[in-house]
Amino acid sequence: MTRMRLIQNFQGMRAVVISPLMPDALQATLTKLGLSVDHVSEHSLASARATLLPERDVMIIDGDPGLPVPFIAAMTENRLPVPVIGMVGIEAPSRLRMLMEAGATAFLRKPVHGGAVYSSLYLGINAFRRRQQDEDSLAENDRRRRGRRHVVKAILRMMQRETMDDDAAYEALRRAAMRSRLGIEDFCEAWLQDNKVADSQAGSGSTAQERDHA
Repeated sequence: MTRMRLIQNFQGMRAVVISPLMPDALQATLTKLGLSVDHVSEHSLASARATLLPERDVMIIDGDPGLPVPFIAAMTENRLPVPVIGMVGIEAPSRLRMLMEAGATAFLRKPVHGGAVYSSLYLGINAFRRRQQDEDSLAENDRRRRGRRHVVKAILRMMQRETMDDDAAYEALRRAAMRSRLGIEDFCEAWLQDNKVADSQAGSGSTAQERDHA
């Protein structure tokens, strides 16, 4: 797996803060760190969500005294595409769980002290990116696992067509995939489809010739 580059400089990013009140220390520290700040209510989540960009934005959600159930349900069912930091005054397990279900990867204690903001941003943003990288890697591995059946079918087809053993067939397909700049699984799937079309056209041509001779 490629080593993830950690984000240490937040200049040019945007913090979307969902809270009844904007803590002065939070506003001042975010601005000092180079982030622009948007302060919105939970009722504006839908409109705020439409503007979110994963490489630019981080969302800070106030968990006190407790977010509305529909709000949490919406965020849990359709996870936000940006890092989420939970802001809490009372560290009750139920509130921490609620924020984690909303996607929080870091927490910021209230009352907010400027010295704690950078650490929360660093942890929350990089933990989110690591989670995304892990999920992408798992999805890619699953896709390649499903594609192995195409590789097996292509090897058998190549062995039959070119009268070669399985190692030679695989090597021929691998070289062709490299020339096409495709993964072996994707190449074999396309190669099988092309051969299926070619066989179908050849079969149609033979049938037509047989009708002509008849």
